[in-house]
Amino acid sequence: MAYVIASTCIDVKDGACQEACPVECIYEGGRMMYIQPAECIDCGLCLSVCPVDAIYAGGDLPESERAFERANAEFFGSVVTGWGSPGGADSAHVSALDHPLVMMRDWRRRSSPHNGDVEGIG
Repeated sequence: MAYVIASTCIDVKDGACQEACPVECIYEGGRMMYIQPAECIDCGLCLSVCPVDAIYAGGDLPESERAFERANAEFFGSVVTGWGSPGGADSAHVSALDHPLVMMRDWRRRSSPHNGDVEGIG
């Protein structure tokens, strides 16, 4: 089962995962990175370098993040980029587009009045 990039990547796009990926199956969208599931070899290198813990093995994906499994796959389909399986991330496969799930999310940060922590809203 392929790895999945989930919500904490939105508006971060650090890129360390993309650099670590030996098969270049991680592609850049407008607000987040996406893993092409057919190209992923399940090595886990991306998981080990993600600074915001946005990457999960498919079986470890929290229930609240399950929609991102579909979003990663559908990013490459006709609904978003139409790329299919490009065969490796390169400058021709960077998009300003995102999956509708990501475009709908409001991930602005705000301070909690209760504890002063920063939390995402959406």
